[in-house]
Parts: sequence; C-alpha cells; structure tokens
Amino acid sequence: MGLRTTISERQRRLGFELKQLREQAGLTTTEAADRIGMTRGQLGHIEAGRTSVLTERLLDLCRIYGCSEDPYIQALVAMSEASGKGWWRTYRKHLGPDPLNLAELESEAVAIRTHEPLFIPGLFQTEDYTRSIFTSPDLGFTNIEEGLRFRMERQHILTRDNPPSVHAIIHESALHMRFGSAKVVREQLLHLIELARLPNVTIQIYPFTAQAHAALTGNFAHVIPAEPRLGTVVVEQLLGSHYLVQQHELDEYRSLFDRIAENALAPIDVSLAPEAHSVKDSLALIQHVLYTL
Repeated sequence: MGLRTTISERQRRLGFELKQLREQAGLTTTEAADRIGMTRGQLGHIEAGRTSVLTERLLDLCRIYGCSEDPYIQALVAMSEASGKGWWRTYRKHLGPDPLNLAELESEAVAIRTHEPLFIPGLFQTEDYTRSIFTSPDLGFTNIEEGLRFRMERQHILTRDNPPSVHAIIHESALHMRFGSAKVVREQLLHLIELARLPNVTIQIYPFTAQAHAALTGNFAHVIPAEPRLGTVVVEQLLGSHYLVQQHELDEYRSLFDRIAENALAPIDVSLAPEAHSVKDSLALIQHVLYTL
C-alpha cells in the first residue's frame, strides 16, 4: 500500500495516539514492531499517519502497550476504520486542508466549546455576514463562493439528528465589528438570538467590563468526541490552524474556557419574560447593540 500524500488530522491523531501509547510502555519502534511482526519502517509510517493500520494490528499494538481501556480502544478503532468520505470531501479541490479537518472533527463531536473575540463563530454566521468577511480586501480570501457554501453546510450539524451541544462565548467586540452594512450586522445579531432557541446551543457574551481573562487568548474551539481523551483544540491563525491534542493542552483549554464562561454574562435565554431578564445578561447586551445600529 502506497504512502499518503495528504494526511488528515484524524489520521495524524491516530498515529500520535499509538506513538504515545508505545512511549508510555517504554518500547522503541523496533521493539514494538518486532512483537507484532512488522518492520520498524511500517510502524513508523503508521505513527506518522502516512499509512493505515489494520484493525487486528491496532488491537495487537494496544495489547502489547498494556492499554485495556475498552472505550478508548474502540474509539481508536473507529478512527482507523473511518473512511473520511463525508460531505466535506467534495470541497477538496477548492479549499485547503484546515476547513476539511475541522468539518471532520465536528462531524464526530458530542460537544463543541468555542471562544471568539472578533468574529461571530462560523457555525452561527449568516450568509451575508460570511460573505462580508470573505470579500474583505484585507483578509485575502480566495474561492469565496466555495468557502461560503462550505461554511453554510457546516452549520447543518446544529440541527442534525443527535446534534452536538455547542457552547459559544463571544466577546462584545465581535458584536461591534462591522462586517457588511448595519443591516447585515443587525440580521446577524438577530440570528444569534434565534439560534439560542435551539436546546443544544448556549451563547454567552463576554462584555468589555468583565475581568480580562478573555483578553489573554485568541479564538479557539475545543471539539470533544464521545471519548474525551481524543478531543482537539483548534486554534485558527493567519497561516493555518494549530491542532492541540496532548492531555495537558486539553486540560488547560478546558480550564480556560470555564474561567471565561464564569466571567461572561448569563447565556441568552429567550424563554424568560422580559421583566425576568437581568439588566446585565447576554440578551440585554445584544439588544443594546441592536438599538445602536
């Protein structure tokens, strides 16, 4: 079997997990490969994500590494056996690997926790708001129409069967950023309120007046699958996304999100009567910004 020329984040992550298990077991690549009848090179390619691993071989590796946690092992098997041929594959010729990796991660998520300081999160954006971002000359986006369709299609996870819970914390500055006309921004903020009606969506606004925790980090999304150990923190930057997968990194971002959420305003709750709303909650702040548009 030939080596992959393009490695998805899922494939890279499987290799990382197997390498980490081997190192925790105190085995060299040669020692581990010898025990299951492989060459050092074959195992090295598996750990680098350059080639697949048969389920039987994967189970053998877990056994010799002393890993007996069945939910974790079955999650590794599912990662290995996944085809990666989801809806996002049709965009391979038009978009780079980062959007495709994110869509695949989201497709397996049971929970997504995201923090955005300057933009409305992509899963919540209206088409006109997204178009305004993509056509901004300072941001240099290409393949605008394909990117726009891709982002709108990503949002289907919010209303699919068994959707993930999505908890978003949006800095107040993002409410004031003018991507498009006042009408575009107004429709976007109203869309946020409508999305908050979904039982699986929680939206909090982080106000300028809060403690500065949110100022200490940029945007990130913690994408959590059924096996939390295999979660990924995605940090988007100008030159590409970074994928944080080590346990101490996941723990750090989990704690960071909790601190930000604690200092953010109460979530949007459209079920309450107007008189029941606190003056300082997320809905009130959005309504105040709407009033100024």
